[in-house]
Amino acid sequence: MILCGIGDEAGNTLTSQLEATRLLGWSHLEARNVEVPGFPKANLHDLPGPAFDQACEALSAAGVKVYCFGSTIMNWSKRVTDPFDVTLSEVTRTIPRMQRLGARFVRIMSFKPAEDEEQIPPEVLRRVREVVARFREAGIQAVHENCMNYGGMSPSHGRELLDAVPDLKWVFDTANPVFNPDRNKPKPWPRQDPWEFWLAVRDRVAHVHVKDARWNPAKNDADYTWPGQGDGAVKRILGDALARGYNGGISIEPHMVAVFHDISQAPAQDQALRTNFVEYGRRLEALLAEVRPVSGTRPSDPRQ
Repeated sequence: MILCGIGDEAGNTLTSQLEATRLLGWSHLEARNVEVPGFPKANLHDLPGPAFDQACEALSAAGVKVYCFGSTIMNWSKRVTDPFDVTLSEVTRTIPRMQRLGARFVRIMSFKPAEDEEQIPPEVLRRVREVVARFREAGIQAVHENCMNYGGMSPSHGRELLDAVPDLKWVFDTANPVFNPDRNKPKPWPRQDPWEFWLAVRDRVAHVHVKDARWNPAKNDADYTWPGQGDGAVKRILGDALARGYNGGISIEPHMVAVFHDISQAPAQDQALRTNFVEYGRRLEALLAEVRPVSGTRPSDPRQ
């Protein structure tokens, strides 16, 4: 099993991200947004060439490997009505960078649906198939995250996407169902059930994002918590995964520290993010120790 964390949750700068990884004693990182000296923070596939070279050198010097790459490909900021060339150019930029880093997985999504949509359009499925095929040809496994996208509209939609794209795997985020509506149920749509979503996709899960949250109706948003203290069914899901023999990546995404855009606050911000990230990682390790199955335990019944 590989423990890692989404880098920019540990700091804006790659230096802070690598320091947090070192403090936890981990050897892998899930790369997403990165800032290196002389260049503004950007997603790994959008960094200028010299900035990416710096990032590669820093990772190598620290002895840290990139396990998964959190791309923005087809994410919640994009619509299926956007030109497909935008997506394909991101894929084209991503592949050689992942190959250089030796990264095994790339996180993708399936575009942001309109507010009232309840079905996955055929064009979404076509585009996801094409993207997954291009990565597969390059020896890279695409993993789809349940988030604010078509595949994340409900457990049923997630299963529909997986059934339509056989080479696709899943990265399951434990807290995203807490704030996403279940568009497969009658209106007004209730929030999703994390355990129900897990059961729908767990046979194709190749990576897990651990974050936890409680829905706060007063602010119409989620309050993020330590792992196991929210409504993300984190302990139950991880326990089930381990009982079923899961040995893939588990990546923390705390979401507990506000990220500000005032450059003058960057050092303090990185310190706060790093401190929270390290504590979160230690709490995850303790939680995993609690739920790790006793030798000889049978996998859980898939009907449960």
